Amino acid sequence: MKVIKTTGKQFAKLQSRNLIKYRRIASSVEKIIEDVRLRGDDAVIKYTRKFDKVKLLPKELKISERETSGAYQDISPDFVTNLKLIIDNVNRFYKKQLKKSWKMTDADGVVVGEKCQPLDTVGIYIPSGTVPLVSSVYMTVLPAKLAGVRRVVLATPPNKYKTVDPHILVVANLLKVDEVYKVGGAQAIAALAFGTKTIPKVDKIIGPGNQYVSEAKRQVFGYCDIDMIAGPSEVIVLANQYSNFEYVKADLLAQGEHYGGLSILVTTSKKLAKAMKKEVEKGYIVFVKNLDEAVEVINNLAPEHLEIQVKSPKKILKKIRNAGAIFIGPYSPTAVGDYVAGPSHVLPTGGTARFFSGLGVRDFVKSSHIISSTKKGLEKARTSLEKLAEMEGLPRHLDSVKTRFK
Repeated sequence: MKVIKTTGKQFAKLQSRNLIKYRRIASSVEKIIEDVRLRGDDAVIKYTRKFDKVKLLPKELKISERETSGAYQDISPDFVTNLKLIIDNVNRFYKKQLKKSWKMTDADGVVVGEKCQPLDTVGIYIPSGTVPLVSSVYMTVLPAKLAGVRRVVLATPPNKYKTVDPHILVVANLLKVDEVYKVGGAQAIAALAFGTKTIPKVDKIIGPGNQYVSEAKRQVFGYCDIDMIAGPSEVIVLANQYSNFEYVKADLLAQGEHYGGLSILVTTSKKLAKAMKKEVEKGYIVFVKNLDEAVEVINNLAPEHLEIQVKSPKKILKKIRNAGAIFIGPYSPTAVGDYVAGPSHVLPTGGTARFFSGLGVRDFVKSSHIISSTKKGLEKARTSLEKLAEMEGLPRHLDSVKTRFK
């Protein structure tokens, strides 16, 4: 690990680590999106052959019932049993986030409120590079289902056998995903955003992916909604002389397993920093004078994952403003959040935790404002409305009110 100063250029680079690097692939992604928008399935098949080295026919893009049934034969018998605890944890967490419609009435009988409704159609993207991200299926599909999304479709790259990982298919089937498609990369995002003859157009695209997927999500935003533009996974571990060295080392090394994963140790202990530099090859060590400075560093970097492995971690927690997920105490490694705790592991990266939140039920719900005025309430509002309409040069807005009192 490399020791850096908070006043140095390397720390400044960490602060500005974000999605700028995706601009270098923006042009190629733009061409893929436009091709898929214009030619639909034919373009999807072309890019699947080019990037995934798999030749598919249009009718093979959608996973069949036979493929789903066969997937159960290719998994271990205890796989479904092990999932039950995890699914219960995720459901229990997200039930707390369910948002209900509401209204209130004032003394003049004017009613205002919100009508909360689930999105109609959501597309879930599940990467499947060197290993399939099976956990991302339940971490994205469950909050969508709890929110009441009417149609959940899933896209994931095909393997060399012209199908997808059986574990992904089984989890998708257990969670009642409506359709699964064998398509990955920027072409999958484009197909979900614009629709093809085979793949439905969706209202929102959810899920992690590589740089091409992230850039494609950025470019289709506005044609549909997206959850966030996520980059490589990252962790900050806050530790000092009281922290368990082996726990800290293990968690920093674990983050390095992710492609492009970023591990950062923030510490007040020179002894810990020196020892960790020898033990962990990749990542950065930020040495700080005290825990107050450590908090400032963390809030500036706004990490995806933050582990607080110092005494009295709850005191530190109160001061943290920017972090995707916060893990408190020595027995809360990031891995427990990745797989079993309950909250989704789809989290903001690259400093975007300053304004993004982790994936939740709210991401699958939209709301409509409700206004129901009485004649008395409208008359009471006329004076204020008139002044504002005149100020903005919109007299017919005022006329639309006056005509109701003629």
